[in-house]
Amino acid sequence: MMSYRPDLQRYETMRYHRCGKSGLKLPAISLGLWHNFGEVNQAENCREMLRRAFDLGITHFDLANNYGPPPGSAEEMFGRILHSDFATQRDEMIIATKAGYTMWPGPYGDWGSKKYLIASLEQSLKRLRLDYVDIFYHHRPDPETPLEETMAALDQIVRQGKALYVGLSNYKAPEAAQAIRILRRLGTPCLIHQPKYSMLERWPEDGLLDLLEKEGVGSIAFSPLGKGVLTNRYLDGIPSDSRAASGSAFLQATDLTSELVAKVRRLNEVAKERGQNMAQMALAWVLRGSRITSVLIGASKVSQIDDCVGALKNLQFSDEELRRIEEILR
Repeated sequence: MMSYRPDLQRYETMRYHRCGKSGLKLPAISLGLWHNFGEVNQAENCREMLRRAFDLGITHFDLANNYGPPPGSAEEMFGRILHSDFATQRDEMIIATKAGYTMWPGPYGDWGSKKYLIASLEQSLKRLRLDYVDIFYHHRPDPETPLEETMAALDQIVRQGKALYVGLSNYKAPEAAQAIRILRRLGTPCLIHQPKYSMLERWPEDGLLDLLEKEGVGSIAFSPLGKGVLTNRYLDGIPSDSRAASGSAFLQATDLTSELVAKVRRLNEVAKERGQNMAQMALAWVLRGSRITSVLIGASKVSQIDDCVGALKNLQFSDEELRRIEEILR
């Protein structure tokens, strides 16, 4: 295997946005290593995706304890490639992981107890071959554990030097507001919130984005392409090699109703007029303005990363374009 030498121009075209009121900047496009990383993918393909992403200025790599499949394998794959290819670039990277979903049996392998969060991060660090991660998230609210305990665990993790920053994911506005207040009182401010947000998933507009802006907390949108629906992938049916045809729990053929596909076809016409494909316009729409710090893309091959980064060539929308998009989405 040839040794990897990063592109010397890697920081010239990527846009970087300050994350809330912190000193940290994130690339406008970040790479999520969720369902197409780990044992489900070939190691060489994973390596090529990470190399290409980094060459394009993507410095932020987003993981979680349960990513793979199987759970844990995405962190293991990333850790091996980080060690073999990026050992001298570690300090140029923002590496994030999370805990909050089921990882092992019994009462201590899920949700938001201090026992689970600290134990899970210890396991993640071993898989990643790291002494610390840059961002550690609580992956989802726990309806039973007191929020004070969960936030105290995040605070302890930072004070122990096992994470530089902490964040929240999947918290609605009222829960997020309380968590942000607790973290600030503890002395470990919330850096970032990761909600599901796209043209088809608008709930963060119901108070959450206003809250984050007011509190100086960054935001990174996951699933900005609506699980692949907001691409050209399904405009003419369901390809046999697609996620919807694979029996995936995340996107099923029955989700692709004729009404939804018709909307995406109309959106695609707007994208063509903008000189973009459907995926590029969907990413640009999430990044419009300044409320979203970064978008998390997923990829199963290098060409998809190149395609997504192409969205940065046009992030501006006219009032007429936004009006047409809202009319279609209604």
